[in-house]
Amino acid sequence: MSSHENLKADFLNFVSSLSHLEQEVKDIMASKLCEKQYRKGESILEAGKVCKRIYFIDTGLVKTFFYTDTREFIMRFFPEGNMFTVLDSFVLQQPSAFSVMALEDTVVTCLNHDDLEIFCTKYHSIETFYRKLLSLATMNMMDRMGGMLEEKAYVA
Repeated sequence: MSSHENLKADFLNFVSSLSHLEQEVKDIMASKLCEKQYRKGESILEAGKVCKRIYFIDTGLVKTFFYTDTREFIMRFFPEGNMFTVLDSFVLQQPSAFSVMALEDTVVTCLNHDDLEIFCTKYHSIETFYRKLLSLATMNMMDRMGGMLEEKAYVA
């Protein structure tokens, strides 16, 4: 198996951890996956652009962040073995308020929004994966917000 096929296998294994994929579905999804490489400090997504991909980090580390007039706010770090996107931009296909940057040399396997939408209408197992992924992202966001509120309560 080539290294490119290994990267696709890691993406598909992550998807399969959330929803069982039939071999036919794996093969079709694999045909639409692409690999991208980013150097340390390189932008993966700039604020104001629409996030058109969902990413699986094969190697490396990325951050999602935004700037105000006075400082940078880091929303989240994503290490290898994780899937990420800028959720609101990806789901609604509208410009992102956040940027994404590689903090190390990073290799990702990605799937385009339009392909995922087509897969969801054709294959129940992909729709189940996407629903579970969105649910996990929502729960992670709620946990982070709850943690920040607790921290503020201790300071008061």
